[in-house]
Amino acid sequence: MKGGASSYGYAAKRRWRGLVIGVLGLVILSMLVPLVFLLGLHNGFRSAGYASEQQRPTSDVLRNFTNKAKNKTFGRGSKHDSQATEVPPRSITQSPPIRNQNTNVGAAVGLPLYAKDVVDDIGKLCEFKFGSYCHWRQEHREEMKDTMVKKLKDQLFVARAFYPSIAKLPRQDKLSRELKLNIQELERVLSESTTDVDLPPQIAKKLQRMEAAIAKAKLFHVECNNVDKKLRQIYDMTEDEANFHMKQSAFLYQLAVQTMPKSLHCLSMRLTVEYFRSPPNDMKLSMAEKSTDPMLHHYVIFSNNVLASSVVINSTVMHSKESVNQAFHVLTDEQNYFAMKLWFLRNTYKEATVQVLNIESLKLDNHSKATLLHLSLPEEFRVSFHSVDSPLMAPIRTEYMSIFSHSHYLLPKIFQNLNKVVVLDDDVVVQQDLSALWSLDMGGKVNAAVQFCSLRLDQLKKYLGENSYNKNSCAWMSGLNVIDLARWRDLNLTETFQRLAQEMTTREESVEAVALRASLLSFEGLIYAIDGAWILSGLGHDYGIDIEAISKAAILHYNGNMKPWLELGIPKYKHYWKKFLSREDQFLSECNVNS
Repeated sequence: MKGGASSYGYAAKRRWRGLVIGVLGLVILSMLVPLVFLLGLHNGFRSAGYASEQQRPTSDVLRNFTNKAKNKTFGRGSKHDSQATEVPPRSITQSPPIRNQNTNVGAAVGLPLYAKDVVDDIGKLCEFKFGSYCHWRQEHREEMKDTMVKKLKDQLFVARAFYPSIAKLPRQDKLSRELKLNIQELERVLSESTTDVDLPPQIAKKLQRMEAAIAKAKLFHVECNNVDKKLRQIYDMTEDEANFHMKQSAFLYQLAVQTMPKSLHCLSMRLTVEYFRSPPNDMKLSMAEKSTDPMLHHYVIFSNNVLASSVVINSTVMHSKESVNQAFHVLTDEQNYFAMKLWFLRNTYKEATVQVLNIESLKLDNHSKATLLHLSLPEEFRVSFHSVDSPLMAPIRTEYMSIFSHSHYLLPKIFQNLNKVVVLDDDVVVQQDLSALWSLDMGGKVNAAVQFCSLRLDQLKKYLGENSYNKNSCAWMSGLNVIDLARWRDLNLTETFQRLAQEMTTREESVEAVALRASLLSFEGLIYAIDGAWILSGLGHDYGIDIEAISKAAILHYNGNMKPWLELGIPKYKHYWKKFLSREDQFLSECNVNS
């Protein structure tokens, strides 16, 4: 009995002693573990073969991250390459990307570089890894369009490079035939489809078959020289094709901007047919008297475009304080004469008078009856030049300018009873009253125009030649020009222009180039500079014009190739022109002009 009690007490004492020792051990461990992490001793506990991410330099971490991302994206490398990386190469499409909320550098190594659903994580790492390019890429990231078509083209490019080498391998006829069939299939699909929407429904399976064939081809040892030679050949073919399409695009663009749109051609033809079907009665008996009255405000427009000349007249009349004293003279060719005449008889512009003249039927002095006059519209040029101050250092500048054509030098003879006219190009829109132009004191000058002092005659010497002229004289623009016809006649400027044009004409020179040189030299020293606020140019080529500047300008000039009546016109400037169209005319609807 006594022995049993002692054995029970000894066992209890041993259990109590074990608990005390366990508690003391836990206390000691709880103190040692934080001390180990604080002193960095835990780095020595890593398994062999894996270096610490914390101890690596930043460049090594960046290199490892980039290599892993590349392996994940383009993961069909050789066996040796797959062993050298820490993570087996896999495609992003085969396994979902790892989303790690930890923002430290070591935890970010596993993130694929171009996966869409890890943009936020990569954005957090910009400041740690990539510098300014990463921020730029995030700010300018654009959603790639037609990704499937681009992927098909890439796979086709790779397959074409491997096919010649695989075809030469013995006992690989099956793989060679498989590559050939896949290449032909993708070529057929891409010949019929240019966007993802046009692709057939089973295109994903075709792409998988191509990828599988390429993966098999990569397993074989092929001569790198053969693949390199084929890639260079495909590259040369692609470059030639790109050059061809670039030249074709330039040709089609010039064709589009110089050809009358189908709707406007339809309108001109319908009006001409209607004119001869039932000739209208010209009830405006006072037109002849008003068209020669020197006390009125006379505007001259050279145009073969019915709608363009109509917009110029309509916008001018709508913003004028008094339209009764306005007379418009539209000079056109014989082809568009009857269409123009019927249009302006069918449409009225308040109390203004509109006269249409066929320039080819005019009988002028110094022109024999056998000589036919041809309508020529204002000539437009794109001039590239170096700055005068530092011609070698400064970059090449480009200015767009328009100048008088040969037809403009017939004005004093066509309007012999008038002393002053305002010449408007048919690609302008008037936004303010122009009556103040008639009170200009031109001080003996002939042509009041907006000058381009950023472009001087010295910078045009390759166009003007070695003629005697003031090299510091500014170039000037057509579009809005106030012409003193009386002073023009006194100085015989028409004869001066014809003499200069005849002297400069060579077999290599075009008519437009001759008009540029002869016009600038004929009016040298005879240009009266008007305020540039009168007219704002560039709406036919410049996408960056300020909207506020457009609203303040008295006249908008659509100089350039992208006219507002063309489909190629700059969209954000078109409504300034379209709001002056007469949309109620039935011929506009029949020819789909309003659309």
